[in-house]
Amino acid sequence: MKPPPRLAVLGSGRGSNFVAIQEAIVAGRLNAEIAIVLSDVPDAPILDHARRFDIPCAALPASPFRTKLGPDAETVLCETLQSVGAGWVVLAGYMRVVKQPLLGLYPDRIINIHPSLLPAFRGLRAWEQALAAGVKETGCTVHFVNEQVDAGRIIAQQKVPVLPGDTAASLHARIQEAEHQLYPAALAKVLEADR
Repeated sequence: MKPPPRLAVLGSGRGSNFVAIQEAIVAGRLNAEIAIVLSDVPDAPILDHARRFDIPCAALPASPFRTKLGPDAETVLCETLQSVGAGWVVLAGYMRVVKQPLLGLYPDRIINIHPSLLPAFRGLRAWEQALAAGVKETGCTVHFVNEQVDAGRIIAQQKVPVLPGDTAASLHARIQEAEHQLYPAALAKVLEADR
């Protein structure tokens, strides 16, 4: 029997999508193993969640850039992913733009979730963009990562209605609930198709 795919999770914040993915693994809904959790933020709660699940984790070296990793951190990231045998990279609230050499090491094997129905509302704070645009529904999208921000091939989407009286916080909370359902299911679909 083939061993489960090994995932590396990159995150910058709370780690709620990582928790949803790991809970799906534990429950048997996702045939995978998280090999490591890495963060560009040394005190990010995602690292605490990883420790609670007894999953190896580490913070990446500080970067001189706000939106991407510096060359030293990129090198450490790529070497670490290869050393743990990660076959896939899963972005879970990772707030850096993914560039080479990572894209070259994992072509069509880096997956992200975005809080909108792409191609609408790319970039930061998509739920606020949706509210400002006055749309009746938004949602979340799981997609492959490529050279352009939030522009990779779409894997799955889930709609979330914009309700009368919604605030940025209330809409974001409902989108995150949808993300926690969609992300593990979409990963299961992609990983099963790759077996």
